[in-house]
Amino acid sequence: MKELTKLIRDDMKPALGVTEPGAIAFAVASARKYTKGEVKKVHLALNSGMYKNAFTCGIPNSVHYGNLYAAALGAVAADADAGLESLAKITPEDDERAAQLVSDGKVETVLDHIGSEIMIDACVETGQDICTVHIRGSHTNITGIEKNGEYIEGAPVSGREESWEETGEVPVIHSCTLHDLLEYVRTVQEEEIEFIMEAFSMNLELLEEGLRSDRTVFTKQLLEENGREIISGDTKATAQLLCNGAIEARVLGLGRPAMSITGSGAHGIIAVMPLWAQYKVNCREADRGRLLRGAALSYLITMYIKEYSGRLSAFCGCGIAAGTGMACGLAYMRGAGEEMIAMVIRNMAGGLTGMICDGGNHGCTMKGIVAVDAAFRAVDMAMSGVSIGSIHGINGRTPEDTMKYMGMIASPGMVGTEKTIVEIMEQK
Repeated sequence: MKELTKLIRDDMKPALGVTEPGAIAFAVASARKYTKGEVKKVHLALNSGMYKNAFTCGIPNSVHYGNLYAAALGAVAADADAGLESLAKITPEDDERAAQLVSDGKVETVLDHIGSEIMIDACVETGQDICTVHIRGSHTNITGIEKNGEYIEGAPVSGREESWEETGEVPVIHSCTLHDLLEYVRTVQEEEIEFIMEAFSMNLELLEEGLRSDRTVFTKQLLEENGREIISGDTKATAQLLCNGAIEARVLGLGRPAMSITGSGAHGIIAVMPLWAQYKVNCREADRGRLLRGAALSYLITMYIKEYSGRLSAFCGCGIAAGTGMACGLAYMRGAGEEMIAMVIRNMAGGLTGMICDGGNHGCTMKGIVAVDAAFRAVDMAMSGVSIGSIHGINGRTPEDTMKYMGMIASPGMVGTEKTIVEIMEQK
């Protein structure tokens, strides 16, 4: 298996609901496993990205929102062995027990620091035990478990994880150029990336859940705009429905997982669902390989930008990173070469970079709509030979530099913005 294939395969993971509530529930449930007796206290410390993303987020199988309730569900019923699908089997009775825990003042969450690298410290205290689970770097990466004052797994960790720039460990994806990524996409055996098809089927099932739900509103409007058809003759209208209907279902906490990439279900949806629209509206069944290759390119471009921006930052990685990846995949499926795809990246960088992330919430749907519009326009322009010149704005001399600068706008560029966003959310 090629190294980039493994990178994609290892990063693709099912995620139920917005990733952050699932990760919080997973962390608390993991700590709860090592305790006996009735829960007396749950204490959760988060970095700003985690704190913000789950702040008003819908929780699967719950009528509640946000950090406190995700933590409470972790303490009373979540399945730690299910990872990011830890909330899949929550019942209404579980939800009531969690709400009572919150109402009794037994759950607290604190903002530990402003930062884009993932940090969760989940502590569960009972009458007999106290256990803290430490997560760093990715949503389910447990780096230490501390029970009754002693580490039973891992070792003590600092509050803030070092970035790869500080450690000197360059991510695999950053050893590649755009030319390298395209060479991989063109030459990889179709059978080797066949597993990507699971992303389309999983995200389509999530869309169907949104179409059935009486809670979705954007989805109904996008269906109307697509002639009340899931697949119409209009590629962009179909892409808007497939992509953003699934995103709305996800942020509302409906009961189907998304296929995530870079730790985010919305990233995973935006990265591939418009490509499915391109395939279904404009391609033959024999073009399935082009769909898979376009999706692989989209994932890799998304990863490239996200490794610079950090997993959870103040800019909308869904729209900016995954949107740019998707635009590149779309251009590839339409026959664009390397220079045209570099033009697509410049158009997206100069046009969309700066969109904020104010957490995982209903607004993600509208951000996704903007990203799809921007991507289709960026590709149309590039394929007509029109793009922002590399001399302008944050565009770099190379596509690699441009993607680096896009990420830098988020981290370190928007650290102050992150603080302001969290302060606004807390004031509400």
